[in-house]
Amino acid sequence: MSRELQDVKRIVLKVGTNLLSCKDGIDETRIDSIVEQIAHLMKKNYQVLLVSSGAIGMGAKELHLKGPVKQVAMRQACASIGQPLLMSSYRRAFKKHGLVCSQILLTRKDLNNRHTYVNLRNSVFTLLDLGVVPVFNENDVVSTAEIGSAFGDNDRMSAMVASKIDADLLIILTDITGLYTADPRKDSTAQLLSEIELLDEKILAYAGGAGSTYSTGGMKTKLLAAKIAAVAGCATIIASGYEENALPRLLESEALGTYIHPTKRLSQRERWILNNSHQGSIEVDDGAKQALLSKKSLLPKGVVRVHGVFSEGDVIQVCSTDGKPFAKAVPYLNSTDIASVAGHSSKDIQRILGTGYKDMIFRPEDLVLLDDVE
Repeated sequence: MSRELQDVKRIVLKVGTNLLSCKDGIDETRIDSIVEQIAHLMKKNYQVLLVSSGAIGMGAKELHLKGPVKQVAMRQACASIGQPLLMSSYRRAFKKHGLVCSQILLTRKDLNNRHTYVNLRNSVFTLLDLGVVPVFNENDVVSTAEIGSAFGDNDRMSAMVASKIDADLLIILTDITGLYTADPRKDSTAQLLSEIELLDEKILAYAGGAGSTYSTGGMKTKLLAAKIAAVAGCATIIASGYEENALPRLLESEALGTYIHPTKRLSQRERWILNNSHQGSIEVDDGAKQALLSKKSLLPKGVVRVHGVFSEGDVIQVCSTDGKPFAKAVPYLNSTDIASVAGHSSKDIQRILGTGYKDMIFRPEDLVLLDDVE
């Protein structure tokens, strides 16, 4: 297969911490180069959204801290110092090309909440119509458990943004040239994988962990991000930001880095369910599982047990009796009510819970099978 870039219009570009860092803090030359390439693409009528890491690393260097910053409170402090420095550099660089950039700080909750998700789309589309370059970063200052782990150096965030704003291409610029069959720094026989059609376990096994002083993302987080983008119909390229004019060359189909093909395209609602954090889970019997695999509704009789506390409209995991999740769904009932009607016939729901309740736990349109996106 070849790289399918001829119909690309909307691009999410993710720039990693390693790429922007230098001994003195922000690598202004690198930022100038990236922005110049973005400006070049925009002149060719591409829409570009930028997801930029680096705020924590910049703040740490401003405070003359050495080594990784691990304590949550200190990482938040570094982020609050580094974020305005980072945006100031981007504003200066974009202004040289007559472009305006905006700042959008996100947490996982912003992307998980359906209302804020719709507002985000509307805001981003307005900015793009105005010719503005939105610059995304994780809102580390108010994040807690998420900081430095939930998004994986913004890799996951970039994929979720790409998914939610219907991007055609996700480009992850990093300090390595792509995915290899082994660590090229340690194995001279390692080969670069130029194209990946399917992100299976064999491919994921090629990826190592995080290996940087200031970043929290490794190759595995980048591949998992590519997997999120793929099910939204968005291709991903992982490439080195040190390559001269990497962005224009990539869009001209030069075989730089690793290209991951998109797979099945899910609906907006299915993508929202898939990317949302689950609040609890339910176990269903084999009969109910087979019905769900055939994209049928879940009836209360098939529910075996409920785990966790969740409300109606939350995203939950659906598991078989061995506890293995095979789907995610949005139920009509909360955890207490589902537990009350578990094992009962649908006609018993109103007798047990009262009037006004549906005769099922959820419909097929509120279900995403994980096998569909593996």
